Amino acid sequence: MDDSTLIMAIFGGFAAVMTVVAWLGDRRRHRRADLDRVGFMPWTAMFFWSLLAAVLLLGLSARQALGR
Repeated sequence: MDDSTLIMAIFGGFAAVMTVVAWLGDRRRHRRADLDRVGFMPWTAMFFWSLLAAVLLLGLSARQALGR
């Protein structure tokens, strides 16, 4: 595994962790008791973009690691 593959795998892992955090934040926002306290974090957009980054980066790093 060369340096670029390792960097893609590391950033893909960070994006995967961020995906889980954004999913939990969005779930918490949807289950809030006081509907007037909306918050300011765009959890849905963060979830979407971090999931996209995680899938692309981890997929590309796995493809390069397997030698295809």
